[in-house]
Amino acid sequence: MTTETKSADIQLIQRILPHRYPFLLVDKVVEIDGYQSAVGIKNVTMNEPHFQGHFPGTPIMPGVTIVEAMAQTAGVMLGVGMDVIDSELLIYFMNIDKCKFRRKVVPGDVLKMHVETVRGKKGGKIFKFSGRATVDGEVAAEAEFSAYVDWDMEKTA
Repeated sequence: MTTETKSADIQLIQRILPHRYPFLLVDKVVEIDGYQSAVGIKNVTMNEPHFQGHFPGTPIMPGVTIVEAMAQTAGVMLGVGMDVIDSELLIYFMNIDKCKFRRKVVPGDVLKMHVETVRGKKGGKIFKFSGRATVDGEVAAEAEFSAYVDWDMEKTA
């Protein structure tokens, strides 16, 4: 199962991630290759609450939410790739490195989050990911991030 390419719609995403509006930042994951790589989609809309203050009259998606969207895509990838759906999976940031922002992300954009596992294995607790977020093929942000995965593989098996 972990080597097949899969996808996740919003219903499956909500069975994997504990996040809910307004902090669920991935609408679908269109490509999942085990727990090695994934591509998530975030449709950026004006009705998101952070646009009220960031910035009035010039709405720009905050960089930290772009990085969070990449991390949530990685969480969905782990949930599907390791078959731990409906398991109360929690993932916590440990660090964010080499983070760079290259272009503004604004309402109407479709943000694509490309994530790859750099280090980590099935049943492991520590994972490192590489992420790149793009809009229309142009890099908006990139980062490496590590996460602690809080799961009990015996309960999720």
